[in-house]
Amino acid sequence: MVLANASETESLERSGHAETERQHSTKVLMLGALGVVYGDIGTSPIYAFREALHASSSSVARNDVLGVLSLIVWALTIIVTVKYVAFVLRADNKGEGGTLSLMALARSAYPPGSRLILVIGICGAALFFGDSIITPAISVLSAVEGLEVVTPALDAFVVPITLVILAVLFAVQRFGTGKVAAVFGPVTATWFVAIGAAGVYHIV
Repeated sequence: MVLANASETESLERSGHAETERQHSTKVLMLGALGVVYGDIGTSPIYAFREALHASSSSVARNDVLGVLSLIVWALTIIVTVKYVAFVLRADNKGEGGTLSLMALARSAYPPGSRLILVIGICGAALFFGDSIITPAISVLSAVEGLEVVTPALDAFVVPITLVILAVLFAVQRFGTGKVAAVFGPVTATWFVAIGAAGVYHIV
């Protein structure tokens, strides 16, 4: 009887320990996803409003800002809700997603000699590659350009500083997504808190 109780207690302790580890692992993955997945979306406010309103020759009015904000919100809502949730997440290739996985899934429905899906897949991969090259450059350059607000004398150093930051970012990619997520997760979380607090301050 004593041995049975001891065994049951040990089993409960192991179960509780496993549950604690699972919760900790989930929190770590959430923080990592925040840095890897949502970093692109989170840095967009740095340049999205400025570029959208850049064509306006007159002074920017409140309605202009609200119009751009409305476009951004609806674009994110439609793309994420309709495109990803309704279509892309359902069209998975054995749990995998992305352009190449969707291409492999689509090719199974076409004759073996068909090249249409192959051409579309190559175009999609090329667009993704171009986006992965352009987006970091625009994001980092827009962030570093904020130094000009501090002092215009730093204008000549914006591009060199941007190149150094980009070189470091691409150099650390070889350590794997996990290491990158461990660094950029807290940074992205801090950035979201900062822009959220700034938004609440200006609304209130």
